[in-house]
Amino acid sequence: MMMMMGEMWAKPGSLVAGAMFLWVMFQQCMPHQFRSYIEKYSQKLVSFVYPYIQITFQEYSENRYRRSEAYVAIENYLSVDASTRAKRLKADVIKDSQSLVLSMDEREEVREEFKGVKLWWASDKTPPKMQTFSFAPAADEKRYYKLTFHKNHREMIVGSYLNHVMKEGKAIEVRNRQRKLFTNNSRDTWYGYKKAVWSHVAFEHPARFETLAMEPKKKEEIINDLTIFSRRKEYYSKIGKAWKRGYLLYGPPGTGKSTMIAAMANLLDYDLYDLELTSVKDNTELRKLLIDTRSKSIIVIEDIDCSLDLTGQRKKKKEKEEDEESKDNSITKKGKEDESKVTLSGLLNVIDGLWSTCGEERLIVFTTNYVEKLDPALIRRGRMDKHIELSYCCFDAFKVLAKNYLDLDSHHLFASIRRLMEETNMTPADVAEYLMPKTITDDPGTCLENLILALGTAKGEARVKAEKEAKEKEEEEKRVKAEKEAKEKEATAGEVKEKEMSDERVTENGVAAVKENGVVF
Repeated sequence: MMMMMGEMWAKPGSLVAGAMFLWVMFQQCMPHQFRSYIEKYSQKLVSFVYPYIQITFQEYSENRYRRSEAYVAIENYLSVDASTRAKRLKADVIKDSQSLVLSMDEREEVREEFKGVKLWWASDKTPPKMQTFSFAPAADEKRYYKLTFHKNHREMIVGSYLNHVMKEGKAIEVRNRQRKLFTNNSRDTWYGYKKAVWSHVAFEHPARFETLAMEPKKKEEIINDLTIFSRRKEYYSKIGKAWKRGYLLYGPPGTGKSTMIAAMANLLDYDLYDLELTSVKDNTELRKLLIDTRSKSIIVIEDIDCSLDLTGQRKKKKEKEEDEESKDNSITKKGKEDESKVTLSGLLNVIDGLWSTCGEERLIVFTTNYVEKLDPALIRRGRMDKHIELSYCCFDAFKVLAKNYLDLDSHHLFASIRRLMEETNMTPADVAEYLMPKTITDDPGTCLENLILALGTAKGEARVKAEKEAKEKEEEEKRVKAEKEAKEKEATAGEVKEKEMSDERVTENGVAAVKENGVVF
């Protein structure tokens, strides 16, 4: 009996082995054109007897740099329903490390039923084109999802079912979304294993507009502007404008520009992309970075006046330096090759040109301490739609800080602090530092007294500085006046001397004329 079963299994095994051998020989020995011709018509032949249709959703398409939205939506959709039936799963942590999401692992298949129609989802990846030994996965491996269903249900699957999958997948992404803080990688990491133009960490900044130290009226104005922007998709489409908005935050250091950006992200539930322009090689790389950003995000360029020379003078400056330098060593040459070549024109095209439409519902935020240094074309209305000045701490902003740091709504020292704040300037960052208890024994009164002393000191220093500046100005005016008087005196002396010389010339000419006529006195 055992011998008979062995013989029964041996025959199919031999047939399979023989088929595999013939297939390998066919691939290696047949010419490419002939093999393609046979495969084309063999697939047509199989389609007559195989009643199923397959749709493939690639993770990356051929002409795009970022992940396919359809692939991401399907991945989210399958993470909820298919994960309960799949045998091999992969896990990911989201939502502040408090939630665990399961999804299908590679080369796994699950069955689903939609309105009585059976269909199958499979997760797979294409092998690399060249098999080489490596401890890391090949760079050209491409993952994809494959949907299989009977051809009789083609219209329903392609129409209502796929629309249902896209809609549910996007809704799941919003529910499970862990907001992220991105920074751009150097060009060396854009290719090969673990290629990525951006790297990220979880965004967990606690800043909110409720805790932001600024004038209540200005705060309310900014909140309303952001809220209206986030609800105007149809309006921006109607007027034919990209769904984006530019914000310019300017003011002295320590006035809360970075905190404002974090509060904006928390209000709108947006991701943050912190773009470091000095590490971007040229305009092409800048466009690639923009393409790889997601919607519902804030693209931030902090201290833009210090990032690059975007005033158009950099080329002249570079040429002048090259004329002054007689020799360049290898280190200097390498430094020039690594210098960023992002131009003002390239940046303008990204934030307000054709490339600015690569994505929607995005904010572009610039910060600077010296707004007067920026090129007017960069910050005009339409590019930076809203200019927000963040200035020194006012009394209303102080009350917010007192509530945040000391849990105080009122105190008898508030009147003195109000008077001092009207007479001197101190940034919210400095005020917050004095309000923060430094020892266990520090109580709110002690912190307020420390702030009053600091304000008094700042007032005295400001007075001394003002007196010094006034004295320097007075001395400068005296010096300018003395120089002016000296120049006027010199000019007057020159005029007198010139007149005397002119009179002498006239006298000499007269004597010569008399002699010439023979008249002697």
